Amino acid sequence: MPDPLTAVTEAFTSFLFGKVETTRLPVRTSTGQAQAVYLPTAAPGLGDSGVIIGREVYSGKGYIYDPFRLYGQQLPAPHWLVLGESGNGKSALEKTYVLRQLRFRDRQVVVLDAQGEDGVGEWNLIAQELGITPIRLDPMAALDGGIRLNPLDPSITTTGQLALLRTIIEVAMGHGLDERAGFALKVAHAYVNETITDRQPVLTDIVEQLRHPEPESAEAMNVDLDDVRAWGLDVALVLDRLVDGDLRGMFDGPTTVGIDLDSPLIVFDLSHIDRNSIAMPILMAIVGVWLEHTWIRPDRKKRIFLVEEAWHIINSPFVAQLFQRLLKFGRRLGLSFVAVVHHLSDVVDGAAAREAAAILKMASTRTIYAQKADEARATGRVLGLPRWAVEIIPTLTPGIAVWDVNGNVQVVKHLVTEAERPLVYTDRAMTESAALEAEESGAGVQPVANRPGAHRPGANRPVTSADEEALAVERAAEAEAEARAAEAMEQQRREQLADESTVA
Repeated sequence: MPDPLTAVTEAFTSFLFGKVETTRLPVRTSTGQAQAVYLPTAAPGLGDSGVIIGREVYSGKGYIYDPFRLYGQQLPAPHWLVLGESGNGKSALEKTYVLRQLRFRDRQVVVLDAQGEDGVGEWNLIAQELGITPIRLDPMAALDGGIRLNPLDPSITTTGQLALLRTIIEVAMGHGLDERAGFALKVAHAYVNETITDRQPVLTDIVEQLRHPEPESAEAMNVDLDDVRAWGLDVALVLDRLVDGDLRGMFDGPTTVGIDLDSPLIVFDLSHIDRNSIAMPILMAIVGVWLEHTWIRPDRKKRIFLVEEAWHIINSPFVAQLFQRLLKFGRRLGLSFVAVVHHLSDVVDGAAAREAAAILKMASTRTIYAQKADEARATGRVLGLPRWAVEIIPTLTPGIAVWDVNGNVQVVKHLVTEAERPLVYTDRAMTESAALEAEESGAGVQPVANRPGAHRPGANRPVTSADEEALAVERAAEAEAEARAAEAMEQQRREQLADESTVA
């Protein structure tokens, strides 16, 4: 019972203002409705089926991704774009992703390995571990019986052969073929395919026919034979470079017998090709079309086509058009295309901006490692990233990236197992030179058997106190980056709540 003074006060208040307090009955509800009481702490993941990548920085949950599992549900296309400056973990991500995908029996991977180390491709260690011999495309080795890929291989349709020949010529010339040159090429190709039946036609046959066209070629269009020869002269000179120039040996003969297209991993080693020469986009075009007609088959296998230095493809209008068709065709047959580039400006500001935009649109998954602030802003505008993600990209440390999977944006730390470390890290030259310096200086050392990274190639060595200090700095920077990512996501959550309150 309340005291008399309280009772009088309540009675007087009720008389003036009415009853101000009511007794509320208990409410029975469901967990689905009651969850609105609790503020969200992290965006939903991508499910628990597929390949584990690492863990989400903000929530600490495991991050699992597989385009084949997500396709048709959370992904409109299985293709993937990986961006970031060198030294931030793109290579390690690619390699662990492939190794983990190959744990599934219905997976097959082709890699165009454009990076070189110690005279071999970057994927050489993984190929050796799996008992696979890389397909090394090297002009010098090809002259001594090395690997050849024939653009006129009978396994490629005649339409595909002609499209490939046009692309090779247009890439080398830097502009499209005019109608007359295209006609000369078409009649030469048709004549070679019709008359050579006892062996594989080769580029030398096309060059010879362009130089000495048959009278029937001129009569078919009611033009002079000398005109047909003149129309095809520039085309013949370009193809002659593949036959007798700096690219001779790789494409001017029958396709090498014994290339195993049923192997779970196929590595094309392009490390002996100058990455800045015209040879690289030509080579990628030939490999891409050759694979389209010989490798992609309706056999229910899930295939991954990973291309390093992919700007060679999507920065050339003619090569980009070929790969754009490959992506559209391959999606129906279970192909996931993975393009790895350093900067988005490498492709969106180039000569093939329209074709690059079309290919980027097909890539529903984007992974962005650390970039400079201005590059991050440009990337954010092109890819439509949220503001908080753009702001933290310049602060990311190696191994941490922003993942955008069809609008589901997370900050993910890539995790590498001790078994994978010797195969995925590509800093042997740096670590081995550091080891030599330590030995020459005679600096004090300590055992590092359990140190993270001790099992990298070249890391089986003593480590100085300077190394341990560098490792501590690296860990501190990593922790700071994770904290910044968490703070940015928390700020995004607060802004969303504020917007919802304003609307309400």
